[in-house]
Amino acid sequence: MSRIGKKIIDLPKGVSINVGADNVVAIKGPKGELKQAVDRDITISVNENIVELKRPTDQIRHRAMHGLYRALINNLVVGVTDGFKKELELVGVGFKASNQGNVLDLSLGYSHNIIFEVPNELSVRTSQEKGDNPRIFLEGADKQLLGQVAAKIRGLRKPEPYKGKGVKYKGEYIRRKAGKAAGK
Repeated sequence: MSRIGKKIIDLPKGVSINVGADNVVAIKGPKGELKQAVDRDITISVNENIVELKRPTDQIRHRAMHGLYRALINNLVVGVTDGFKKELELVGVGFKASNQGNVLDLSLGYSHNIIFEVPNELSVRTSQEKGDNPRIFLEGADKQLLGQVAAKIRGLRKPEPYKGKGVKYKGEYIRRKAGKAAGK
C-alpha cells in the first residue's frame, strides 16, 4: 500500500470537513474555507475527527491518486489551521519592493517598475532594512496558490549564475559560474 495514502488525517479543533455528492471536499477552519475535487474512485471516510482515504484496486493509477489526494487534503487542513508562508529576497543593486495593500511595486533593474497584483486570498508585506536585501513575505491558506504566486514573482527576474542577482527564495542556493577566464 501507499505509505502516504494509508496515513490518517487528524482534524484539529475548530476544523470541519464536508464531502459533497460529486466528491468535492470542503474544509472550514479559523483561516478560511478551501475546496478540493477528489477523483471519483477514491472514497473518503470521516469518523469524528479522523479522515481516511481508500482506493478500490492496486492499479498504478489508483495508487498514485491515493497518495496524491491524501497529501492535498492534508495541505488543506494545515492551510486552514496554520497557513503557509513564503519569503522572497531581492538581490541586486537598486532592487526595491514596496506594497500598497495587495499590489506590489517592484524595481528590478528594468527601465520601468513592475506592478504585480497579488490575489486577495494571500496577504503580502515587504521589508527594506538598511544593510539587508529587500524582502517580500507572502502568507495564505492555499499552498498551491501561494507557490504559484511566489514562482511568478521569482520569474520576473530569475537569479543569474554569475553575480547571483535577481529574485530568489529565502535560503535558496544559487550555483555560481566562474565567468570569463583572465588573459594569458
